[in-house]
Amino acid sequence: MSDEPHRVEVVEYDPAWPRRFARERDALQVSLASWLAGPIEHVGSTAVPGLCAKPVIDIMVPTRSLDDSRPAIAVLEAEHGYTYWPYKADVMHWFCKPSDEVRTHHVHLIPVSSRLFRERLFFRGALLRDADLRRRYAALKQNLAARFAYDREAYTQAKGPFVAEVVARMRA
Repeated sequence: MSDEPHRVEVVEYDPAWPRRFARERDALQVSLASWLAGPIEHVGSTAVPGLCAKPVIDIMVPTRSLDDSRPAIAVLEAEHGYTYWPYKADVMHWFCKPSDEVRTHHVHLIPVSSRLFRERLFFRGALLRDADLRRRYAALKQNLAARFAYDREAYTQAKGPFVAEVVARMRA
């Protein structure tokens, strides 16, 4: 990834986000069909109506395993314009589009049987069901975007304890 700092921008919910996801999902389903182990999911804050978010569509693609889906890296790059980054390569194949500098979409190829896959679906579901949780998460995201305006990784890491607390309820 580039060493240049990129502003962390959290914006109000955009009702076009689900349509943007659906268009991308439909294109990906065709070329990734042989690696799919379930439906492609819209995750992250853009998947939650009314929730502010960085304006990047997060797409989670369920695979049987990371090894089995390795050939999909070339397909996503060549056919869909994604850039592969070995970010958290022990748990997913991660991509951004169109570039690291300007991101409109992220794709996460994650084994469907993994803890990460289940936790992301649980967190999205919790946000969809609980208005107070959405409000608290929105306030946290806005605070962190101001605090870590030019440090995407720090912004993401600082959300971790909140997400972990919500996910811990799943395990309880």
